[in-house]
Amino acid sequence: MRKYFGVGIIALLILVLAACGEKSKEDVVKKLEQSVEEMSGYQAEATMSLKTGEESQTYKIDVSHKKKDFYRVLLKNEQDKEGSQIILRNKDGVFVLTPALNKSFKFQSDWPNNSSQPYLYQSLVKDVLDNSDATFKSTEKYYVFETKTNYQNNNNLPYQEIYFDKKSYTPVAVKVLDKDKNPLVEVDFSKFEIDPKFANDTFEIESNMTSSLFGIPVMAGEETNQQLSVLYPNEKMGAELVEEKEAETENGKRVMLSYEGEKNFTLVQEKVSAYPTSAAAPESVTGNPVSLGFTMAAQSASSLEWSFNGVNYYLASEDLTKDEMVTVAKSVVGQSVK
Repeated sequence: MRKYFGVGIIALLILVLAACGEKSKEDVVKKLEQSVEEMSGYQAEATMSLKTGEESQTYKIDVSHKKKDFYRVLLKNEQDKEGSQIILRNKDGVFVLTPALNKSFKFQSDWPNNSSQPYLYQSLVKDVLDNSDATFKSTEKYYVFETKTNYQNNNNLPYQEIYFDKKSYTPVAVKVLDKDKNPLVEVDFSKFEIDPKFANDTFEIESNMTSSLFGIPVMAGEETNQQLSVLYPNEKMGAELVEEKEAETENGKRVMLSYEGEKNFTLVQEKVSAYPTSAAAPESVTGNPVSLGFTMAAQSASSLEWSFNGVNYYLASEDLTKDEMVTVAKSVVGQSVK
């Protein structure tokens, strides 16, 4: 009897110790906050898949972060190598660079602190901290949170699932969900290094525009003889195409589409025949960099500008809201007929 009693006590102790080793939601949240506060920076590699348009888009992402406000995010679009971009934040401000087109924008912006960013560690942790009612579960390898998101220009992605490694507390995967909890954006991290060493020019605009980073081509000064294939938005916000003007410029062909109706807007498309020779003076934008899914765009109060497949697009409207401008822009890709 004493033998069996001893075995029972040992089994009970094992269960108690196992229970004590399992972290609570509060423990994990505290550890995540501590991890972000104590690190000097990080280097991460990931793949991001988007299913928000008619065709899925895949990006390879390389993130460099140096505490406190230095960021470099390389976004390589597998479908549009000329459209691969760099989001840069340094002591001089926030920039979106397109090295292949030798094009750059400078923003008066609080990016990345003004909205959710599924590929930035501190943004994911911030969303966890800001959602006290976030759901939490522990699996064999991961701590999993479901939180609300904060996307300024997309109300169709209200939730996200975030997977953190149980040993390192670093992100492993993120699924951004629609209202029906279907994953429309997925980020899978393949590498995550805490406190790396960075080269002195890692966050400098000049070096990022002149170096071929992460497979992003640099083709400033080259010419292209491709013809402009005019694209038309599928989402017109109650307006109809009333005029289409075509003009030849010193840089190439330009087409202006005018829409009138419930909300008026103009869409300009231009295929340049030669890229600018210098991007030392970025174009200033009083607004924010926003994601269209297939590329990053520069948004101001009444305009949205982006590049895709070697074509520059400019959407202007005094009637459309910022959300509506993004919706119209997203619907342009692939719509080659009226």
